[in-house]
Order: sequence, then structure tokens, then C-alpha cells
Amino acid sequence: AEVDRPQLLVRQGAQGIRVLDGERWAAPLADEVRAALSADLSRELNARDASGLPDDGMPRLRIKLDLRRFDSVPGSYALIDASWAVHALQGGARVTCRNVVRQSVGAGYGALVHGHQQALRRLAAGIAATLRSVAAGGAHACPPQ
Repeated sequence: AEVDRPQLLVRQGAQGIRVLDGERWAAPLADEVRAALSADLSRELNARDASGLPDDGMPRLRIKLDLRRFDSVPGSYALIDASWAVHALQGGARVTCRNVVRQSVGAGYGALVHGHQQALRRLAAGIAATLRSVAAGGAHACPPQ
């Protein structure tokens, strides 16, 4: 919640946080994360985000995501700590997993944002692997950390 603001918020030193007034997200961070995950999952699964659309008879899976940490350390890493659950809307098992994705980044705020994009892609790949398993009715294993 503390990083969900227009400005980038970065970690500075062991305990410090710095608000970067001149560096902003294009949209609210929660919206940016949802859009990126939706696009990445659509690409991974060759499917579309059907939230809010009428039922078309295709199997539907629901993903619930809880971002626990969204850490930004310029010149070092971008980190996403997320727990998520997947279940079929027409019954079936519910799978709950947690992933911590740490992506090394270069210097500059552009590199930091790119690092978060890469971390979200890796998170989406893990979620997609679990979605494939749930959709196929197979074993419901979380991706390795």
C-alpha cells in the first residue's frame, strides 16, 4: 500500500525510503501491475483476460493476487513478493502459492522500472504454469522459488 502512489518510491540505505517526485508511474501502480500481469498471462497462455465479459462457454479460471512487497533499489534490484490463488469458476481445486521474484537492475530509474517489468513477467510465467496444470486437471504444484 505504501508504494501505491503516483511517484516511484525507492529504498535508500538499510531503512530509508525516498519519494521520487520527478519519476512517476504512468497510471496507479495497482492498475499498472494488473495490466502487466494480464498482458503477460494472455501472452503466456495464448488466452484473453475475460474479467467482466459475458460467459462464452470456455473454461474460466480466477486468479487472486496479493502483492506483499514491491521493493525498488536503484542500481541493485527490483523485488516482487506475491501470494496468489488460482481456481476454476466451475468448481475444482483451489491452488494457493507464493513467489518472491528478485530481478537485478542496472543504474537509472528506467532500468529499475524495466526490472519490475521483468519480475512481473517471471511471476506471470509461474502463475501460467500453475494455470495450465489446474485447467488440465493435473497436479497442482506451485512453481519453484
